Amino acid sequence: MTVEDSPDTATPVRSRRRKPAEPGRQDWSSWPHYDGAAAGFRGYWYPVTWSSQITGKPLPFTVCGERIALIRDSGTAYALHNRCPHRGVPLSEGNQQFPGTVSCPYHGWTFDLPTGRLSAVITDGPGCRLTGKLGVRTYPVEERLGMVWVYIPIADEEPHPIDSQLPEELVGNAFVMGGRIEPRGGNWRFACENGFDEGHAKYLHRTALWRLFKPMPTWNITRIVPRGRWIFRVQDEVHWEAEYPGVGRWTNKRWWKMQPPKETFNIGNTGKAGSIDPTIEAQEFPGFASLSMPGVLRIAYPKFIHYEFYVPVDEDNHRYVGVMVNFTEGWDTLRFYAKYLGAIRWLFHGQFSGQDAWMVDVTDAPPEKLYRPDISLTAWRNLSEEEYGKKLAAVGGASASASASASASEEKA
Repeated sequence: MTVEDSPDTATPVRSRRRKPAEPGRQDWSSWPHYDGAAAGFRGYWYPVTWSSQITGKPLPFTVCGERIALIRDSGTAYALHNRCPHRGVPLSEGNQQFPGTVSCPYHGWTFDLPTGRLSAVITDGPGCRLTGKLGVRTYPVEERLGMVWVYIPIADEEPHPIDSQLPEELVGNAFVMGGRIEPRGGNWRFACENGFDEGHAKYLHRTALWRLFKPMPTWNITRIVPRGRWIFRVQDEVHWEAEYPGVGRWTNKRWWKMQPPKETFNIGNTGKAGSIDPTIEAQEFPGFASLSMPGVLRIAYPKFIHYEFYVPVDEDNHRYVGVMVNFTEGWDTLRFYAKYLGAIRWLFHGQFSGQDAWMVDVTDAPPEKLYRPDISLTAWRNLSEEEYGKKLAAVGGASASASASASASEEKA
């Protein structure tokens, strides 16, 4: 496991001005749930940081606008609302004065980690009358894939099992993984749409060193195929070069790159594979790019799968969680780590992914004027709208979402 991570720090406020009477779609009112999810969809598990980063010293993070302190005690990770109800001091600035608790650094208000209840007030003596009557909100925590996951509720519902939200092939199969977690600018929806976007990889990433010797199509004909909770982008036609009337010929071919195949392919995005990993092949993915709620991207290559989890922080910032999985075990894991640490970490999760980070940070939509390949974007928005509508109905409707948002930063009485 490689670590590229840090707690949340203050970020500048970003201004997004709107020009009147711009062409195209002026807003996202066609997808009201999606439009309202600038700070993320509540009611899901989100990966926050590597498990190795959480110790007995609390650390601050923000997920879906919720200020959270993560801390570990006796091997178990806990998440609490990161604000002492006394004077509003972040609990992440405090420490552990007693087992199973965290104490505010200001006056020693001490909270029980499992329940969030006020257990003691050090500066008021053993007889403090507030003890047991106040508390801070706690959040369900699980650890999977070497990461700490936090559930952000809509109301006070019990969380669904985290394994039901993970990519199915990661539950029950042996694998080795490397990845990167880092704070990034730009709304999480821009990051998610960029990941599933059909057109950008062919052009934006043409200069990436990861693609130095690999051909990329110039344009494709694709369609979106739903399967279970995922939508897949399926390639029906792949074109490696084209003549553009009035401007000339454009191609991604170069003399030093591998020659592109003639066949259409749907595993990987640079050509038809000679062989496919048995675990990946057994999934029978209809397309190599797929997306599910609340913003989980899966890119299937012949020998590995790349996943991206887009974790909302606030309207203008998100956490990027990118992991590469190889379905192997034993001594072969050493070969993977050597390759990942020696090259992939820098080429793929570094420069290649950095191009995406650049575009996400400067994207400013809506208004927007969509084009044919953006069927991937509208299909994702439709999926999120449908799935989140079902989730709201299951926990009592949109009013539950509104009340949860209003009370998110309040301490439990």
